[in-house]
Amino acid sequence: MAIVEISELKAALIRDGRLMALDVGSKTIGIATSDALRMLATPLSTLKRGKLAVDLAALAELAAKHQIKALVVGLPLNMDGSEGPRCQSVRQFVTNIANHGAPALAALPVVMQDERLSTAAVTRGMIDDYDMTRAKRAERVDAAAAAWILESALARLKSL
Repeated sequence: MAIVEISELKAALIRDGRLMALDVGSKTIGIATSDALRMLATPLSTLKRGKLAVDLAALAELAAKHQIKALVVGLPLNMDGSEGPRCQSVRQFVTNIANHGAPALAALPVVMQDERLSTAAVTRGMIDDYDMTRAKRAERVDAAAAAWILESALARLKSL
């Protein structure tokens, strides 16, 4: 697996195929997938984090089930664009995928996508558009944030 720029990913993705986005948090991982034509991003699930091996096995199973061609991982940059401790944690998780994930998962190219304000934007939409309760938002916000991250990456891919 290699961390690649979005332009490199576009060149590598000759055929149609799904992408999977991860919103990696300290307690959960939000997961979203695109359709095969890479037009839509759909929230898939939220994985409660546990032991690394169990988390990576669950991600590998989802990647195989949905025939994922690449991963898009949200990078929680600071508002000024700098990287803080959360970015280091996310980068370590990506390294763990490469070093400890199942071979098929570890071989997928990874794009790091700026995710500033993703959770805030998704939460605001859930309140304004759907009037969701706090409990329902908590269940869905991570997967929805992953879809937001994936939508951003898909837009970047289309613009190239």
